[in-house]
Amino acid sequence: MASEASPHATDPDFWRDLRDELLAGRQWVDRAVVLCYAAITGLVVVAFTLLAEQASLAFTAMTRAGEFGRYLPLLWTPSLTVVLLWWTRRYAPGAVGSGIPQVVRALDDDLTQSQRSRLVSLRLSLHKMGLVSAGLLAGLSIGREGPTVQVGAGVMGHARRWLSAGSGLDAHDLMVAGAAAGIAAAFNTPLGGIVFALEQLSRRRSLTHSSLVVVSIVLAGLVAVSVFGNQTYFGRLRVQELTWAVLAPGVLVTLAAGLAGGLFSRLIVVSARGSKDVFSRARLRRPLHFAAACGLAVAAIGIVTGGATTGAGYAPTRAMLEGQAEIPGLFTLLKFCATWLSAWTGVPAGVFAPSLTIGAGIGHDVALLAGVGPEAAIPLIALGMVGFLAATTQGPITAFIIVMEMVSGHTMVLSLMACALVASGVARLLTKPMYGELAALLPLPPLPTAEPTDITRELGRR
Repeated sequence: MASEASPHATDPDFWRDLRDELLAGRQWVDRAVVLCYAAITGLVVVAFTLLAEQASLAFTAMTRAGEFGRYLPLLWTPSLTVVLLWWTRRYAPGAVGSGIPQVVRALDDDLTQSQRSRLVSLRLSLHKMGLVSAGLLAGLSIGREGPTVQVGAGVMGHARRWLSAGSGLDAHDLMVAGAAAGIAAAFNTPLGGIVFALEQLSRRRSLTHSSLVVVSIVLAGLVAVSVFGNQTYFGRLRVQELTWAVLAPGVLVTLAAGLAGGLFSRLIVVSARGSKDVFSRARLRRPLHFAAACGLAVAAIGIVTGGATTGAGYAPTRAMLEGQAEIPGLFTLLKFCATWLSAWTGVPAGVFAPSLTIGAGIGHDVALLAGVGPEAAIPLIALGMVGFLAATTQGPITAFIIVMEMVSGHTMVLSLMACALVASGVARLLTKPMYGELAALLPLPPLPTAEPTDITRELGRR
């Protein structure tokens, strides 16, 4: 009778494992390749950030060049919008929109490499950077943070060609790592990037070599920190816990952000899908003319608000959080409309950062309505940001972590989490998750058919 195995037979052998690890030469090469691409992803996001910021500054300087410059967007914005749409449709159709739906669709395992490259690739990443920056130069109400998901996925996905067959990393792992690294570097929120990958992108219960994926995300974020410094997106603000005095306004902000975010998400999906209304027919028949009309409307809104609705909305959001906001009346509604119209043009346009601005506007408006002071209004503004973002993206955990990291609101963890979950639940009463709906609308090239051989031709004739 065989003796029972020792209970210590399966214990790890430290020296054997260390020897095997050190002798795994090709695995070290694969790891080095992935980490190099992670650093490159961080550098690309840094370059994208600097390019986008310079484009926004150039548009602002243009509009402040005398009385003529103030009204120049009426001609400049629609003209450049038409050029961007023409270029996108002609040379980079996969770069349309924010880019997150493309990554979501590209993660499907049933796609061929050819189909996947139409959605995520290094070439598309370069196009995306230039087109989004040009959209900011045009004065559209768009952001760069969402598009960094497609940019990061395209850069990291390029690493697959240099990896060995036994690396264990496939296109799914690399694209998830790149997309999350893009978010982490863009917002300087490494934890938010990891959660975004798990909540919104990964189709697997556990990523292959997840530790290497997480290290890649952190490394890309460190590259961005080394350039811009270890600062939160909106600075270190005096965010307080919610007190009983703002409980009712806080509930109102949560419900309003959930309804508005659900409506915004539904409008984006319906606009992309099209229907039988006159606007959808006009967009289908004359897309360039329609884009010009949307660009003209965005320019008019920007003139009315003194330029507050153009770009991502970083400046007015920070002003509201610091209690120094002098935003025009109906700012929240006008920013909502400008962002929707900018996305409706069909040019590459992110809605991540503008969603934060719209949410901040909701919190600011409720604070004014309730007569809350500047100090107590800051938590309401933060709740509006997380509520609208969670309702729009249907990613409540990602929303509350990103906002918490951006405003240094660790004292509001439970409040932000509750707001995100409730607002996301309210939005689901109005619409399905936006990114999944948009991903399903993406056209893909048909699978290539094999050329008939001489034998099949002969059988066909018989």
